[in-house]
Amino acid sequence: MEQHPIRADGNSGVPVPPLGQQLKRVVQLSIPAILAQISSMAMQYIDAAMVGSLGANASAAIGLVSTSTWLMGGLCISLATGFSVQVAQLIGGGREEEARSVLRQSLVCALAMGLLLAAVGMSISAWLPAWLGGEAEILSDASSYFLIYASALPAVQMRQLAGSMLQCSGNMKTPSLLNALMCLEDVVFNALLIFPGLSLPLVGLRIPGADMGVAGAALGTALAEWLTAALMLLAVCLRSPRLHLQHRPGEGWRVTGKCLSAAARIAVPMAFEHTVLCGAQIASTRIVAPLGTVSIAANSLAVTAESLCYLPGYGIAAAATTLVGQSLGAERRDLARRYARLSVLLAVLLMSAMAVLMFLLAPAVFHLLTPDPDVQALGVQVLRIEAFAEPLYAVSIAAAGAMRGAGDTLIPSLLNLASMWGVRISTAALLAPRLGLVGVWLAMCGELCVRGLLFLIRLLRGRWLDRSLAV
Repeated sequence: MEQHPIRADGNSGVPVPPLGQQLKRVVQLSIPAILAQISSMAMQYIDAAMVGSLGANASAAIGLVSTSTWLMGGLCISLATGFSVQVAQLIGGGREEEARSVLRQSLVCALAMGLLLAAVGMSISAWLPAWLGGEAEILSDASSYFLIYASALPAVQMRQLAGSMLQCSGNMKTPSLLNALMCLEDVVFNALLIFPGLSLPLVGLRIPGADMGVAGAALGTALAEWLTAALMLLAVCLRSPRLHLQHRPGEGWRVTGKCLSAAARIAVPMAFEHTVLCGAQIASTRIVAPLGTVSIAANSLAVTAESLCYLPGYGIAAAATTLVGQSLGAERRDLARRYARLSVLLAVLLMSAMAVLMFLLAPAVFHLLTPDPDVQALGVQVLRIEAFAEPLYAVSIAAAGAMRGAGDTLIPSLLNLASMWGVRISTAALLAPRLGLVGVWLAMCGELCVRGLLFLIRLLRGRWLDRSLAV
C-alpha cells in the first residue's frame, strides 16, 4: 500500500476503494487462511478419530490435557502476533527493510520462548493429569501425551511465527499449503505410530507399526510440527519477496528495546488472556471431570467437532489482522474501519451457515469420531446447543482479529476474561451438578453470546483504531 497525506480528520485523502474491491480483498486473503484453519482442525479430527478407535479412555486422556496444550499453543501465538503486527504495519508503510529487521529479532525471541515453554511443559507433565482431576486409568496416557507434545513446542512456536509473518506480508497461500501438508504428515505418522500395523489391501502390503497408542498420536503430531516448521521458516526467510533475509554488513540479530517493547505491548495482554482463559478452561475441565469418562470424552470430542464451525471465523480474522495492519501502516484509518466491519459481517454469514450444518450433521460427525454409543448421544446433544451461539461468536472472533491489526489487545483481552469468568465458569459450576455436561455447554453458549455483544459494541465505537503502533 502507498503512503498518503493525512487529513485533519485522521484519514487519508485518497478515496476508499469500492465495496466490491474491498470484499474481493478480504475473500482473497481469507480463503487461504480458512484452508489453513481447516488443516489445523483436521489434525485434531485425525488424532480424535484415530485415538477414539482405541476406546473412551484414550479419548478422555487426550481431552484431559487438551486445555493445557491449548495454553501452550496460545502463548506461542501471542509472541508471534506481537512481532507480526509490527511487520504488517511496516509493510503497509513501505518500510520493508525495517520489517526484515523485526523478523530477525522475532526469530531470536521465538526460539528462546519455544525452548522455555518446552522445559516448563516437560517438567510438569508427570503430575499435571492428576492435578486436573483425571481418573486413575487415564493418568499414564495423559501424562505421556503432554510430555511428547511439550517437547515439540519450539517447533510450534517457530511455525506460528513464520506463518504469521507470511500472512502479515500478504502471503496467505504458502502457510495454507504447508499446513495442509502438515495434516497429511500427521495422518501418515499417526497411522504408523498409534497402531501395530497398517494394511494396504490394494497392493497386498502390510506395514508394521509402533503400536504406541495415545503416545503415538502425540509423537505423530510432534514430528509433523517439526517438519512443517522447517519448511515454513525456509519460506519466510529465503523465499518471501518482502521478508527474505539477505544479510548485509552491519545488519545483525540483536534484539532492540524498541522492537521488544512494541511486541510486548501486543503479546503480553494476549499471553495474559490465554493464561487466564486457560485457567478458566482448566476450571471447566475440573467441573467436567467428576461427571465421568463418558462426559470427558464427549466434551473433548464435541470441542473438536465444534472447531469446524468457527474455523471460517479465524480465517477471516487472520485476513482482518493483515488488512487493518497494512491500512493503518499506510495511514488509512478509513479503510481499516471498513475492512474491520466487512470482515465481521462475512464471518457472521459463514459461521451462521456452518452452525446450521453442525446442528443437522452432529450425529454423523460423532459416528465418525467414536464408536461408543453413550459418547455419541451425549456429544450430539451438547454440540447442538452450541450451534445457537455461533453467529455472535463470529463477531468476537473477527472483531478481535481486526483489533489485533491495530495493536489493540489489552481491552479485547479484558472483555474475554470478564465474559469467561463472569458468565461461563460461574454458570457452569451452578448447572453441572443438576444438568451434567449439558449444563456446562448451556453456560458456554450463553457466554459466547455475551462476548459477541461486547465486541460488537467496541467495534462500532471505533476507539480501537487509536491503538495503532508507532513503528
